[in-house]
Amino acid sequence: MPDLKNKTILVTGAASGIGRAAAVCCARGGAKIIAVDLDTAGIDALAAEFPDNTIGHSVDVQDASSVAALFTQITQSTNHLDGVIHAAGILEGALTPVDEFEELTWDRVIEINLKGSFLISKHAVPMLEKSDDAVLILISSGAGVKGGSSSVAYGSSKGGVHGLSLVLAAQLAARNIRVHAVCPGALATPLKLRQVQKSADQSGQSMDELTARLGDPEGVGKILAFLVSDDADYLRGTIFTR
Repeated sequence: MPDLKNKTILVTGAASGIGRAAAVCCARGGAKIIAVDLDTAGIDALAAEFPDNTIGHSVDVQDASSVAALFTQITQSTNHLDGVIHAAGILEGALTPVDEFEELTWDRVIEINLKGSFLISKHAVPMLEKSDDAVLILISSGAGVKGGSSSVAYGSSKGGVHGLSLVLAAQLAARNIRVHAVCPGALATPLKLRQVQKSADQSGQSMDELTARLGDPEGVGKILAFLVSDDADYLRGTIFTR
């Protein structure tokens, strides 16, 4: 793990999947972790694993007042952030044709994945700006950036997150904040496994067959921990992983 001692890293979606892997890897590197997720039990489990350097918050990232309150609370215990890894997101509407796609599902996915990325970025920037070398990482996807998706809404939302990262990278460089979009491939996260189960149910293929090539979220967690370290200072732009 990179040396992250004396760094404070906020991780959303930290109760499971990529977010949890990132939080674990950063904690192993010595960072203080501010773990954010709606899954209180998952956050409590993470804090129990790293009790000396993890503080948990239950927050809905699509709700503007909740996100604002989160950062108000954070400022009471620390005056800056060294890094933000925004991994909170959902995948719904998998394998549904566009002409049958529910508007409510579209709105929910866009609100959580894209609006949530905007709200976390908006409120994190003033705290990141106070760090000497701050990093903002938005988790996008190969879906909507390099190719399609099983879900109309998910691919669209992740393409939007990638676009947001490009805008912020240019806008925030002068404020000494490095911005990355990280686009993971197919990983064995709860989100992905639910989609694969749906595919298995429809196709008749076995789960073992469909999950054989899924990667370990910790592999991406290690990359994210590196990106928020000082060793990644010369990296720029979008990073694609397996």
